[in-house]
Amino acid sequence: MSNLHPNMRAADFHGDDRITIETRPRPEAGEGEALVRVLRTALCGSDFKLWHKGSEHIAGHEIFGRVDHPGHALDGRRCAVYIPLHCGHCQPCRDGNTQMCITVSSLIGWNRDGGYCEYVAVPDNCLLPVPDDIEDNLAPLLLDTIGTSAHAVREASRFLPAGADPEVLVTGAGPVGLGVVLALKALGFHRVFVSDPNAERLAIAVDFGAAAHPVGSRDRQFLLIVECSGAHPARNLAIELVLPKGVIVLVGENAAPWTITEDKVFRRKDFIMLRTFYFPKGDLDANVELLRRNRDSYARLVDESFGLESLPERFANFAAGRSIKPVLSFEETR
Repeated sequence: MSNLHPNMRAADFHGDDRITIETRPRPEAGEGEALVRVLRTALCGSDFKLWHKGSEHIAGHEIFGRVDHPGHALDGRRCAVYIPLHCGHCQPCRDGNTQMCITVSSLIGWNRDGGYCEYVAVPDNCLLPVPDDIEDNLAPLLLDTIGTSAHAVREASRFLPAGADPEVLVTGAGPVGLGVVLALKALGFHRVFVSDPNAERLAIAVDFGAAAHPVGSRDRQFLLIVECSGAHPARNLAIELVLPKGVIVLVGENAAPWTITEDKVFRRKDFIMLRTFYFPKGDLDANVELLRRNRDSYARLVDESFGLESLPERFANFAAGRSIKPVLSFEETR
């Protein structure tokens, strides 16, 4: 290993909306792993539950850095960190569905230490090399903002008539919802509507080519609805608004139980309700191209960059809806 200081700075999520910056031992990479010097970690709304309830591990799962592991095949390479650990041998992995491994169920930043710190140990098969033309601030977007969003659109497309260009409703204009808008446009959907109570985020969606749709409106129905808010009322409304033979994609997350009422709206039509999670590693090259073709649009989402000591304050601002995709930034000293 390289001559590194034995300690590092890291964020500790205590719960009760409290984060402190502590000194921790620098991780040691195990067999089949590499040490990654974190360069950027994007903040994500799914970390709110850790902010509220606390985490035994270092949080942060939208990680980009440089491999700092002499002798490793990727030493010195810029890499994004693929968060689902996966065996590579089970049937889903062999089929390319690496995000749904049935042998290993562990996520970096959730079940093991993540990227709100200076260094992270990463399994070799979770290192995704990033081309040099992708700026550091944009590289983490290849994960949730582009990867998760584009995967949802690609999966939904499998269930729509070939060549269809239906009206699409996106509920929720957070980073993933805005990513869905950009993916829809790039993948041939031209009539995209977006609903969100946040006027600033809705305005960005309109700038990206979508039409604003009033929250809760029942004025029209859609063949495709991509639900990105995770809000139960939005999910229930999607069941009401989806056209017969249409598709609802559940992308937003919500840990609270959701009850579906099997009324006549639910019973009397054929429709598909599809849950999608993260993305398969095989999507990476296509997602890099999405980023290249829409670089200026994606760059609008990264609205602030800051150092680790500012994370407690900046995370609270993010949770209050004052920023879209803030990025924790570490300067390289190579």
